[in-house]
Amino acid sequence: MHQRSDILGVILAGGAGRRMFAAQGGDNLREYGDKGLIDLNGRPMLAHIIERLTPQVGEIILNANGDPCRFDEFGLPTIADKDDSRAGPLAGFAAAMAWAKQNRPDIRAILTVSIDAPFLPSDLAARLSHGSQNGPAIATSNGQRHPTIGLWPISLESAVLDALANGHHRVENFAQHHQAVAVSFPFSEIGKHRVDPFFNANTPEDVAAARAILAG
Repeated sequence: MHQRSDILGVILAGGAGRRMFAAQGGDNLREYGDKGLIDLNGRPMLAHIIERLTPQVGEIILNANGDPCRFDEFGLPTIADKDDSRAGPLAGFAAAMAWAKQNRPDIRAILTVSIDAPFLPSDLAARLSHGSQNGPAIATSNGQRHPTIGLWPISLESAVLDALANGHHRVENFAQHHQAVAVSFPFSEIGKHRVDPFFNANTPEDVAAARAILAG
């Protein structure tokens, strides 16, 4: 595995896990509200993502709104969206790019991943970098595009800010407008299971499936 020190890993945790919360009908935010804190076989889902991402990038930060103290145990810089958290992941892109320019001027691009994807491939950064041709790139698998899992040059910061200022919040539209290269990833083998590397643990059923995969 080749580590890219000029890439900043950004875990997007801005969402409140509403689907998980509503499905469970519970009031325990740590268990149901923040998807990254849900237990997957003895460790929070976020810990699995950090483990897979760390060897691939120069540094990892967490983009999360609300009280950052709930993520203290992970020891990551935690940044909030600058303005309107309702702007979604693209606002997280802007916050991460601004953080990189101020704290890590050597960073050339951010690698964004969602907080509910615990089986990220070990060659995510390398394959996106190879396919990007120095522009943006997004991951695909099984014929599906995953626009929030992508590589975004820091040079796109002004374009991100312009999109947000004009109310254009969808990452998929931004990716298409800037001709992001779609990079296909094969399924992974985990134990006896063939797994989509961008499997999303969005519901209690998904969480149960992820636990079964890890147990197997």
